[in-house]
Amino acid sequence: MLAYLCGPIDSAENGSKLWRRKLAPFVRDQLGHRVYDPTEDAVKALSEEEIANLRVWQTTDLDRFRRVTRKLIAANMDLIENRVDYLICYLDPDADHGGGTSATVTAAYRNAIPVYLIASAPVEAIDPWILGCSDQLFASVEDLKEFLVARFSREKQSQLWKD
Repeated sequence: MLAYLCGPIDSAENGSKLWRRKLAPFVRDQLGHRVYDPTEDAVKALSEEEIANLRVWQTTDLDRFRRVTRKLIAANMDLIENRVDYLICYLDPDADHGGGTSATVTAAYRNAIPVYLIASAPVEAIDPWILGCSDQLFASVEDLKEFLVARFSREKQSQLWKD
């Protein structure tokens, strides 16, 4: 199985990498699932020149910026449509929840891929669009881990293959 780790990147501190770095080993080691982390993998779709100049082009060459950004969008949408089994979305309370997060959870929702949302904010403070695309809401990463173990434990999965 493949889990996609979704959430704010550009507007979050350290690109919101810390929660991903803490959760990814759990998903791999405890559940035996593969993990897609867009903060680590985005560079695979781009050339060195594109990586180095993307933010510069955002203000100096909008057409080129769009072409490069659309490569990232296409790669992510293709992944969601064809390979992802579930999506974990972490809404950092200090980050702006830009369009990428909404687009990603929407793509998962439209493709009937479960979206597990982690948000410590009160439910009324959560973006309605993202909340509407989610299947389960968790107040913490620990709550999500408990759910994932109950849902996807290796023992449970191996039993499914025996039946």
